[in-house]
Order: sequence, then C-alpha cells, then structure tokens
Amino acid sequence: MGGWSLDAGTTKELTMTQPHDHDQHDAQPQDPRDPHGQAPPPPGGGDPQGYQGTGQQGYQGAPHQGYQGVPQQGVPQQGVPQPWQQQQVLSPQDQRNYGMLAHLAPAIAIPLSAGTLGFVASLVVYLMYKDRGDFVRAHAVNSLNVQIVTAIGLILSTLLMVILIGFITYPLICVVAVVIHVIGASKARNGELWSPPLTPAFVR
Repeated sequence: MGGWSLDAGTTKELTMTQPHDHDQHDAQPQDPRDPHGQAPPPPGGGDPQGYQGTGQQGYQGAPHQGYQGVPQQGVPQQGVPQPWQQQQVLSPQDQRNYGMLAHLAPAIAIPLSAGTLGFVASLVVYLMYKDRGDFVRAHAVNSLNVQIVTAIGLILSTLLMVILIGFITYPLICVVAVVIHVIGASKARNGELWSPPLTPAFVR
C-alpha cells in the first residue's frame, strides 16, 4: 500500500519495547506483614497491645494503707510521751522514805567497803529517784555531792599514805562522811530540806 510500511526489523523492535499488560497485573503490592503473618509494630517501638495509653492496674495514685497520718501499730507518736517514758511522782511520805534511803545506803556502804562503794550507792539512788519528786531529788543530789567530795578526799589520802599522813586522813574522811549521811537521813525523815556542810554543789 502507498504511504509507509514497516519492515520485519522495525516490527520486532516495537514489540520488545512496548510493556505488556499482563506484567502490570502480576505486580502486587508488598504485604507489610512479616513471614509469620504478624503486623509490624507501631511507630516509636511501642507495644501494639494496649498502645492507647492505658496505665497498669492500680496506677491511679492510691496511697498505701495507713498513709493518711495514722501511726502504725507499735510506732510511738512524736511528741506524745509513752508509758515507758512517764514516771509517776511519789507521794510526800514516799519521797521522805527514799530521801532517807539516799543517805542511809552510802552510810552503810562506806564502812563495809572502806569507802569505795559509797559513791556507787548514792549514784544508784540518784538515777532511780531523781525524777520522782523535788524532795527526793534534793536529798539524792546532796548524797551524791557528799560522795564526790568523799571520793576526792580518799584518793588524796591514798596518795598521802606515802608519807604516812594518809593513814590518818583516810579513816577520818570515812567517819565524817558517815556522820553527814546520818544527819541527812534524819533531815529527810522529818521532811526537811538540807544542804550538807563543806560540800560544793557538783550536781544540781
């Protein structure tokens, strides 16, 4: 025919360069699932289950039991004296008796121990009854001060035994201390406050 014609070579070239329709239909989009059929995780690496921000159970800030200022059992409240911290004040008669004991105890311990246990006796009575009343405390303090002076005198007398004077002053100091404690015991029995002579107030 007139016009233009295609030779065999041109027809083969056009056939090879033209895309086939069946290739386009065969190309399928890639399935985002992995080979095991599971969906990929959401962006950010979060857990796909519960990804909507639901908190754990009990996460609403509920305080633990006893958190609202209620003290736990066995824990003492601050500022409230406990039974073991409270000491009952003695009656006037009991204060006289224990005030007398504060002097009699060292007065008996001095001759039995050559003056070495008098201080211990006064200290024990002082620690036990110093907070049980003003009267018994006053006599316990006097007894302890007498024993402090006595202990100083006995130590000096022990040192003076090198020149033999200590053998005289040592028993003399013990006798004076016993006499002072006997007077103090009598004052306490009568309900009288008393300051022992020649005794500085080391303890108040």
